[in-house]
Amino acid sequence: MASTASGNPLRDPRDRRLPRLPDNSALVVFGATGDLARKKLIPAVYDLANRGLLPPGFVLVGFARRDWSDEDFAAFAREAAERGARTPFREDTWDRLASSVRFRSGSFSDDAAFDGLVKLLADLESSHGVPGNAAFYLSIPPPAFPVVLKQMQRTGLASNEAAGGWRRVVIEKPFGNDLETARQLNSLVDDVFTPDDVFRIDHYLGKETVQNLFALRFANTLFEPIWNSHFVDSVQITMAEDVGIGTRAGFYDETGAARDVLQNHLLQLLALTAMEEPVSLGAEAIRTEKLKALRAVSLPEDFATYAVRGQYSQGWLAGERVRGYLEEADIPATSATETFVAVRLGVQTRRWAGVPFYLRTGKRLPRRVTEIAITFTKAPHLPFDETDTTELGNNQLVIRVQPDEGVTLRFGSKVPGSSMEVRDVAMDFLFGEAFTEALPEAYERLILDVLLGDATLFPNNAEVEESWRIIDPLEDFWQSTTPHAYRAGTWGPAAADEMLSRDGRRWRRP
Repeated sequence: MASTASGNPLRDPRDRRLPRLPDNSALVVFGATGDLARKKLIPAVYDLANRGLLPPGFVLVGFARRDWSDEDFAAFAREAAERGARTPFREDTWDRLASSVRFRSGSFSDDAAFDGLVKLLADLESSHGVPGNAAFYLSIPPPAFPVVLKQMQRTGLASNEAAGGWRRVVIEKPFGNDLETARQLNSLVDDVFTPDDVFRIDHYLGKETVQNLFALRFANTLFEPIWNSHFVDSVQITMAEDVGIGTRAGFYDETGAARDVLQNHLLQLLALTAMEEPVSLGAEAIRTEKLKALRAVSLPEDFATYAVRGQYSQGWLAGERVRGYLEEADIPATSATETFVAVRLGVQTRRWAGVPFYLRTGKRLPRRVTEIAITFTKAPHLPFDETDTTELGNNQLVIRVQPDEGVTLRFGSKVPGSSMEVRDVAMDFLFGEAFTEALPEAYERLILDVLLGDATLFPNNAEVEESWRIIDPLEDFWQSTTPHAYRAGTWGPAAADEMLSRDGRRWRRP
């Protein structure tokens, strides 16, 4: 708990209804002029300031190669905030924030630049009342991690003792390219920072709907009794994107959909869906249950049937003709990188044994959507004539992560009239309609949690390594295969549909 809250005798530190305010601190963004900083991080910082959630002594420090002054970076940050902020742009909010924006120019191998950063952070104690507290956000390509981390080790930037406050590091995915490289990265990071000060960010865990899984499951008696293999037929987790690879050709062609999305986002959603109730909502208790769920994940025996890769070809999307993956700029004509993955996994626990978890992700699909669909078993006996229920399917609970965040419950109901006909109807809950508070962006919540030192929504190194244990065998199998082609604007290759049809099921159409 931040000192501002713990010093209030009228407030119970266990009461989480009121927002928590971090201690005076600095957020240092390496790669501060890149796309992630411009589109997500700087707007999130502005939104936190606009909501009154940053401490009076907060400083945003940018570090990049451009030969900029503090004023140049402030102008860049203002434009980013005006374009990307969720909350209205207010001059008074910006003026307060702009007075605490600093910039340091230099390459990651520039000793003098890092020495200058040390001096800047030390000077903030007298200028802004920052008692050595700093979070370092590595918004940089993964190959640059070792260089930056070793510079921080050399200069003592990572040392809580030397700083006289706390020092934390935020690492963006991917966390390595396989289990071996993930272990190497984890070892390097843990050599520089203490494990409790390392925050591996998965922005999907910052989304309000994902966090609502805890409330949905554990605050209600309605769902938890049937959240098991006795009542659940199958689980589908989908993350679909309608966009292509954009300007990420170099990164994406080396990474692919499995490493980019399946290894982190989708497996984290699986863990939250399959985990047991934690003893508390503390970070360690939640991580323990997620890790147990990941360790119980089993791979299909037949990879050729239940692990499908795809690559989009040219097609039509939203009325416009779009290029195929091999026609994208800077993509080799012989590339075998997948843009679509569908796989069937199991969770070998008493709760989930026998229930298939179908995970899929892809680019250039018909629409952007992320959802978790829990499909329940059919009633063991229906007292209706067969013709009465031809339009009746399985009951289904759908948690929509994005967009149109909310929950849909599908169940059977009689059609009004003199005849007897039972068909599916849907009951919708939308966050935007049920609450007056607009949903915060994921990066708002996660940046605030880093400053507060709350690691609840951040996977630890054990979770990362367990995820690679699941992905590595799939990647090894796919090395000798060619992705199935699918037209842009469709829901993936036919092989993905055949995968479910073999089990007597079909993909839910979002």
